[in-house]
Amino acid sequence: MARCEVCFRHCTLREGQTGFCGGRICEDGEVRALNFGRVTSLALDPIEKKPLSRFHPGSRILSVGSFGCGLRCPFCQNYEISWSETAMSCREDCSVITPAGLVSIAERYRPQGNIGLAFTYNEPLIGYEFVRDTARLVRERGMKNAVVTNGSAELWVLGEIAPFIDAFNIDLKCFDAGTYKNILGGDLQTVLDFITKAHETSHVELTTLIVPGMNDSERELRELSSWIAALDTEIPLHISRFFPRFKMTDRAPTDVGLIYRLADIAREKLRYVYTGNC
Repeated sequence: MARCEVCFRHCTLREGQTGFCGGRICEDGEVRALNFGRVTSLALDPIEKKPLSRFHPGSRILSVGSFGCGLRCPFCQNYEISWSETAMSCREDCSVITPAGLVSIAERYRPQGNIGLAFTYNEPLIGYEFVRDTARLVRERGMKNAVVTNGSAELWVLGEIAPFIDAFNIDLKCFDAGTYKNILGGDLQTVLDFITKAHETSHVELTTLIVPGMNDSERELRELSSWIAALDTEIPLHISRFFPRFKMTDRAPTDVGLIYRLADIAREKLRYVYTGNC
């Protein structure tokens, strides 16, 4: 038996058992990253797609994803590689690459405007070891590292990668602890602590997907933006429009007018507010 300490769940695993996230396993009495180097997605993206609007705008970044996630958002955009049955089958089927091999690919894309690597698509921090080892090499080559995360990792994990990460986009999915726990399978305080600590070492931008009937009230958006402002009024916030997806097809897309109204409310507190999917 061994206890995984990477996220707030602290799964206790028997030998050969995988954690709730699907990306960590107990072997020889220790918990390791089952998804280390296992790549499901690789694409050269505009950096604004992460989204990062105030970090090297106009550049491109090689984006890499694996499989597994510690949350259970019913509207997941990448459920195929995050926590579907297909995602779990990636353990044997997906490509395996070393940190050095991935960095070599990133370097080959430099003539096309690539500035480095973005760890994204699934939840990258359940395999923080691969992020840490690869990001260190990226820095040695004079390139940049970005992480797109749900922020549900423990702070010691952040400490392992923070020396090598230049930018984070962190999902702040709502500002209600009950919603985080009961709908998303997460923990709001863990995310708030992660954001606070990441802001001390790296450029941070936040994203909130506005889901009708879940987190779309003006009151909640005011609370969310006020919390961000108390940390730093210059942290960019991306307010994005929901579209029916995965297990949440029972509601319409978010009204565009509501997105713009909530963005105006956020601008009462924050300097940089962006709308997405509109």
